[in-house]
Amino acid sequence: MPLSEHEQRMLEQMERALYAEDPKFATALEGSGLRTYTRRRVYQAVAGFLVGIALLMAGMVAVQIWLSVVGFLVMLGCAVLAVTGWRKAPKPGEQPTAAGTPAARRQGRQRRSVMDRIEQRWQRRRDEQQGGQ
Repeated sequence: MPLSEHEQRMLEQMERALYAEDPKFATALEGSGLRTYTRRRVYQAVAGFLVGIALLMAGMVAVQIWLSVVGFLVMLGCAVLAVTGWRKAPKPGEQPTAAGTPAARRQGRQRRSVMDRIEQRWQRRRDEQQGGQ
């Protein structure tokens, strides 16, 4: 569930206060942990993918279909983990929270502007219909 505008402002104020009080601690918490976690997750998924390939090949050589199927499923699962981990990884210099990213802010503004335009059009149509009667 996304944060409301008021909650986002409160969070930003708390972050600024934390940076003002203890900048060293704030930079330690900034997001390197999340970046390291997602990078480690992607590496584990790649290693699992290689294990899946090995199981697939071993199943083909030993003529064990079930082993090949297990290898394929391991490969598929690890590929999904790698792709989702890679997408969630914050770019260097970005804040780790989704609400704090510039892209998320821009998308929120665009949605609001689209909604504003729709509301304005709706209001104009209502006014035209009331004026025409």
